[in-house]
Amino acid sequence: MSSKFDRYQSSEAPIPDETWAWNMYGAGVESIGRDGKPEREPVTEPEANQLLVRVDAVGMCYSDVKLIKQGGSHPKLYNRDLAKNPTRLGHEATHTVMKVGEALRGQFHPGQRLALQPDIYQDGRSTAYGYTVPGGLIQFHLIGPEVLDADAGSYVIPLEGDIGYAEAALTEPWACVEAAYTQRRRLSPKSHGTMWIVGQPGDDTPYAFSSGLEAPATVVVTDVSPALLQRVQEEAATRALDVVERNGLTPDDYQELSAELTDGQGFDDIVVLHPRSAEMVGEAAKLIARRGTFNLVGREPLDDRVQIDVGRIHYDYTAYVGNPGPDIAASYGEERNRCELRAGGTAVFVGAAGPMGQMHVQRAIELAEGPNVLIASDVDPERLAVLQESFVPLAEERGKRLIPFNPAEAEESLYELVMRETGERGADDVIVSVPVAPLMASSAEVMAPDGMLVLFAGVPNGTMAPLEMSNVYLHNAQYTGTSGSTLDDQRMVIRKTLAGELSPSRSVGAIGGIEAAQDSVRAMMEGDYAGKVVVFPQITGVPLTGVSELKETMPEVAEHLGSGDVWTYEAERALIEEYWNP
Repeated sequence: MSSKFDRYQSSEAPIPDETWAWNMYGAGVESIGRDGKPEREPVTEPEANQLLVRVDAVGMCYSDVKLIKQGGSHPKLYNRDLAKNPTRLGHEATHTVMKVGEALRGQFHPGQRLALQPDIYQDGRSTAYGYTVPGGLIQFHLIGPEVLDADAGSYVIPLEGDIGYAEAALTEPWACVEAAYTQRRRLSPKSHGTMWIVGQPGDDTPYAFSSGLEAPATVVVTDVSPALLQRVQEEAATRALDVVERNGLTPDDYQELSAELTDGQGFDDIVVLHPRSAEMVGEAAKLIARRGTFNLVGREPLDDRVQIDVGRIHYDYTAYVGNPGPDIAASYGEERNRCELRAGGTAVFVGAAGPMGQMHVQRAIELAEGPNVLIASDVDPERLAVLQESFVPLAEERGKRLIPFNPAEAEESLYELVMRETGERGADDVIVSVPVAPLMASSAEVMAPDGMLVLFAGVPNGTMAPLEMSNVYLHNAQYTGTSGSTLDDQRMVIRKTLAGELSPSRSVGAIGGIEAAQDSVRAMMEGDYAGKVVVFPQITGVPLTGVSELKETMPEVAEHLGSGDVWTYEAERALIEEYWNP
């Protein structure tokens, strides 16, 4: 006789006539559902180009807080009247296909499991699942062309192999973590773009431009040497290249120059030669276009730290590259500009004990060629205790050392700890998961001269912080940041999970059934759990419960947890066996 879990997984699992749904009717947690409860909706038949899917697991994500606070004014809602046209939270979701529309029968089949990449674009417009497209806080719903036939084609990923429902849902946030260590910056001059080369009067360095000058359509030159100007003019003589001279400019003139030559969109590539003034570099850096590069070439340090837009590093992928010269082109390329953690190095994680911070720590521990020493900094003692219990043994198993650190309670500062651990050199990598600009700036101070700063948390564009930009060209320091993930990132996480290289289940901090969705949103917003909060929409009668609390409330599930109260596929199976009521 088959088990309830086997029945749940089969293509003949029952489909009810109605489904519970947590629709969102405006701003505020109280606008999720009706009077704090989900609603009943009919389960309808799919049209020819639609799938009827069962939602199996949904992770709660802090990026939803902006949507909860703003309601229909959120950028991805386009001033939608949610009272009349509600949406649903739940972009970290995994589904099972229950019925297939006629036009999709060669592509999908009942019982097929799907992961979903929520960062959907239609005609170049963001229409994310869980935002513009109502998300996964529902038991059953239809998905069609809005998900299956958008700009990148289908935004679902068929799942093969032995992967849990919570694991599959969490491949999306894990994909965001993986994306932080893949190259998102453009590291060569933009083809047909606009380049601005800023020189210094009297600088007679024999600059070369061994490659890359063939890319732009327009080159603007300011106070460059006669030799470099000649090199640009020679390039213009061989192809359709516009050369514009604007000499004698001061930083006060830069905005007007951008307005004149780029319609205010900014320069695709900016090259600053022999930089000396931090103020000048900061004003020029404000004019980088989205996904633009800022190339510093020189041999002497700047006179101060530079005020840099750290929001744009995260959201706009602005790239800061450089080299001592004289070849301007030597700054470009992936060989010089790394994005992965340094093998055998020291990595510092700021905001390490939150759900996303823990993922970064776990990834670094599990990374075969990753750092040997990990310093996990957080001011929440309870979360830090959970991190210590969960990951110190894992680090020891991998021959690594994890040092939990609470700067609010320690006798020494994070800077002092890092310098002591690295022999005054500084950390090879610093990963910041807290969206606070002053903390980003202070975190950068613990970097080694050739270190990498990863701004995983996003602050609004226009948020400035002082950074040591001299190290970019003198020592090859890296400042990077990423926002979101792609289908390929999520596929990579799935491959790593199936290969045993990654265990997303370790990220689960609390679980609940469909009735617990609103409580789960509140708990996520208030940071009640160190790990991710996961809702199982098919489970009823299970309140929001921390994984470490299951021993008291659900011992039949808890006995299947891994060492250190880690959520497992076996625990998930026991949950479904005991609490699924078809």
